Amino acid sequence: MKEIHLEIVTPSKMAFNGEILSVKVPGTKGSFQILFNHAPILSSLEIGMIKIVDVENKASYFSTSGGTLEAKNNNVILLVESLESPEEINLKRAEESMQRAKERLSSKNANLDQVRAENSLKRALNRIKLYNKIK
Repeated sequence: MKEIHLEIVTPSKMAFNGEILSVKVPGTKGSFQILFNHAPILSSLEIGMIKIVDVENKASYFSTSGGTLEAKNNNVILLVESLESPEEINLKRAEESMQRAKERLSSKNANLDQVRAENSLKRALNRIKLYNKIK
């Protein structure tokens, strides 16, 4: 089999370390997939979903808040701010977070940190999307 080695590291733990067939990530210029013998690449990642296809051809999905990816010589390292499986997502909490972010963005508060509120909304929507995709 044409496998690649993947490591996913968060600030708190080594979240994944093993052989896979492919990984799809949310790059800043759009989603892209890494397969066996991919050209070397260094990329930043956005809020979005990560899809891993393991050596048994089983797909697993995760939510991330962004990070970086390095791939070379069939070794991929993801350094991500967060990584959540669908089972780890609290749908009620994500929906409440989405509602708060929408309320902040619709207010006319001059002191609002627009980028922070928009990112909060993106993270909540991403979690809800992943939860609904898998459940």
